[in-house]
Amino acid sequence: MPSARISPERWSAAHDRLVGSLRDLIRIPSVNPPDPPGAELEAARYLAGALGGSGIPATVHEPVPGRGSVTARLRGDGTGGAPLLLLSHLDVVPAPPELWTHDPFDGDVADGYVYGRGAVDMKNLVAMELEVMRLLAAEARAAGRDPASDPVPGLRRDVLFASTADEEAGGLEGAAWLALEHPDTVRAAAAINEAGGVAAYVGERRLYPIQVAEKGTTVYRLTFHGTWGHGSMPRADNAAVHAAEAITRLSTPFPTRLTDVTRDLLDRAIEATDGEALRLLRAVRDGAERATDRPLPGICLPIHARALDATLRDTLSVNVVRGGVKFNVIPGEAVLEIDCRRLPGTSEPAMEAAIRDRLGPELAAVTDIELVIESDAVVADHRDAAGLYPVLESVIREHDPDGVPLPAMAPYSTDAKHLLDLGVSTFGFSPMRQPPDETYLERWHGVDERVSLEGLRWGLPVLYDAVRRFCG
Repeated sequence: MPSARISPERWSAAHDRLVGSLRDLIRIPSVNPPDPPGAELEAARYLAGALGGSGIPATVHEPVPGRGSVTARLRGDGTGGAPLLLLSHLDVVPAPPELWTHDPFDGDVADGYVYGRGAVDMKNLVAMELEVMRLLAAEARAAGRDPASDPVPGLRRDVLFASTADEEAGGLEGAAWLALEHPDTVRAAAAINEAGGVAAYVGERRLYPIQVAEKGTTVYRLTFHGTWGHGSMPRADNAAVHAAEAITRLSTPFPTRLTDVTRDLLDRAIEATDGEALRLLRAVRDGAERATDRPLPGICLPIHARALDATLRDTLSVNVVRGGVKFNVIPGEAVLEIDCRRLPGTSEPAMEAAIRDRLGPELAAVTDIELVIESDAVVADHRDAAGLYPVLESVIREHDPDGVPLPAMAPYSTDAKHLLDLGVSTFGFSPMRQPPDETYLERWHGVDERVSLEGLRWGLPVLYDAVRRFCG
């Protein structure tokens, strides 16, 4: 393993730098939507300074005031093909501090974890990718080369670094803007992005789902029309009643549809397990059990069962309900905002048609459906023997011989969608081996977001080896 050539003392120092960078980034409250703008730009400038301190020139991009992204490049000798992109995002979602046991923007270290908004989504990988860039630059300097212009010893491909603004609101002022205005900063043979490569326990087995696909996102605003009136004389065409009936009709789960990626994940998980875990996973694959039904959550964390279930079907979640102006006024208008996640093969028109079908003709007749956000599913080829995915599998196996890497689809979307037109195959890989009871997925956008110090210590050399292998 390339990481074996680095001394334990250097790895310890690299881990300390990684944790320090993560805590510094958490302390920059780069909340999206920004109010006021500026924290994303501050985070981008922080990274540019850290890269520059290692001799790596970095560019800060500010497409609109206060919204900052940063890009950089380390050079290979040019014989290995197109670059590898290390992709991440700088923005985070809001965090009400009164709900947390640690201030969400203090970057506290306690009980073996770093706490803070962004610790999981996704400043952990920002810091890990930064540290890999620093390690490679140090190796160039140790060989008497200038990392600003000379090839890093042993690299045959360039390594690109891009950490962007605005992912949490669609990425239009971050990754999408870079892909359109500065495509050479993100055009690559493949990209490493957020979310995959984190250990999940099923029974006694440790599985490492590597993200090779993600569902498409569609957000609709449904406006229901009724008749305004006095609350003392109830009427059937109350818009709030229409909305309530719609919630009931829309909340029925969609039927199971097994995609190629999820079938591959389940097949490989079945091969790796035995006993009750094998039986239950086979029943889920064959449609005899729903992933969220007992007893599957009894052999893995419930959040993992929910995530699996979300990749087995299109989903619809009613997340915003608005209506009414006063307790004694019958509302003539009510609004729902719904978050739909589409499997590969489900188009946006098909999703809207499904919503209309669920509403039924009478309710649909008094409903306006407005498309707010739309992006298609993303699928990378994990079967390409010369691609990045086999490298990610191999480094997981080498660092955890008992672990089982497998391809997975994310139930959410990332900035990978903005790289489609550039032909970049994007894989979610922020490798970590956390304690079996750590509800990592539950921490996304949740309270007391945290990441394990030991998980970071394990993951950094794994990520380093993945970069070295693919680019060497």
